[in-house]
Amino acid sequence: MQVILLERVAKLGQMGDVVKVKDGFARNFLLPQGKAMRASDANIKAFDERKADLAAKNDETRADAQKAAEKLDGQIFVIIRSASDAGALYGSVTPRDAADAANAEGFAVERRQVVLTAPIKELGLHDVRVHLHPEVDATIRLNVARSTEEAELQASGKSIQELAAEADAAADFEIAELFDDIGSAGRDEDEEN
Repeated sequence: MQVILLERVAKLGQMGDVVKVKDGFARNFLLPQGKAMRASDANIKAFDERKADLAAKNDETRADAQKAAEKLDGQIFVIIRSASDAGALYGSVTPRDAADAANAEGFAVERRQVVLTAPIKELGLHDVRVHLHPEVDATIRLNVARSTEEAELQASGKSIQELAAEADAAADFEIAELFDDIGSAGRDEDEEN
């Protein structure tokens, strides 16, 4: 199906481009969302008449998105989840969780604007892209932790796995010292006898 794009669509084209797309993509996404219209002679003529208004509207929404991106870019949001000792989450962090965390801090982010390449399934700091406008993106950081104290440790640069390894090493050292003390006490008794 031939359509006229009413706004920039990623991997498809710019506003005003006449492109050929699959029928289902046009019927189920582009046309209902108002991102395109069928490319007929009457629609092409109507688009040419509306082109200046659409360009002005696009510039206005891009400017609004740019302002929001300046405030949002680089923000860190804490998400508390239960996880195993190894740092694997019981479940995953979804775009909805990221949007809810941003909204709780006073930002206006919709679930569909959050772009995750794969679900987040482990504790730590994760960079996530937020698609505010077809031409404007922002990057936020999600601090996924089991508690607020753990989130503060992660924010300072320590990973949960490093902390667990340090705790294990300290415990092993204490056990080794205990056995050394017991062993030397046993040798002292042998020497006395």
